[in-house]
Amino acid sequence: VTPPAPVRLTKVTLTKEAPAVSLSKQGGTSGALRVNLNWEVRKQFKGWGSKLGRAVAMHADLDLDLCALFELSDGSKGVVQALGNAFGSLRQPPFIHLDGDDRTGAVSSGENLTVNLDHKQYFRRILIFVTIYEGARSFADLHATVTLQPQHGAPIDFSLDECTVPSTVCALALITNQGGDLIVQREARYLVPERGVSPQRTVDYAYGWGMNWTPGRK
Repeated sequence: VTPPAPVRLTKVTLTKEAPAVSLSKQGGTSGALRVNLNWEVRKQFKGWGSKLGRAVAMHADLDLDLCALFELSDGSKGVVQALGNAFGSLRQPPFIHLDGDDRTGAVSSGENLTVNLDHKQYFRRILIFVTIYEGARSFADLHATVTLQPQHGAPIDFSLDECTVPSTVCALALITNQGGDLIVQREARYLVPERGVSPQRTVDYAYGWGMNWTPGRK
């Protein structure tokens, strides 16, 4: 009897039409799941400022913060983010960790967040989102790609559509535990905070997380 051919895992790109994929189908059942946000700013300049402006735009001091809301199987909730040094941990709950915060565009790898899939039974849901810390008033002119790379599997990626609203926070991906399998869903939702409402609270309201927020600083 010939053994079955090994399953060849290939990259999956999520779209509006096909927004979700099972992590186990991508080989993501253990090890680290690395979530990466990479972007560039492409501004449209006219006239004399076009040459100068393009150089400035590519090196604009745009500081984006990759964050995650989490809800664990015991009902505990929280946020992993650079604000308040809430970087999380891979070895203890929430089993999510934010890599060092360098978001001037100087680091080519962008922002990274790691999820420990060895403890996936503890996850109920995780919402990956990004906020503008400083350098811009909205995500306009931003071209961003989100990649989720399982340590032992094939990547999942998607691009963000152009932002046409005054948004300072974008819900990127929702990871939910469905019968022990983690499902990744492309959200790519630009949210517009109401006056006086923080980006984090805006995401909380949009997804019914129900957390108590206090102001934090980096």
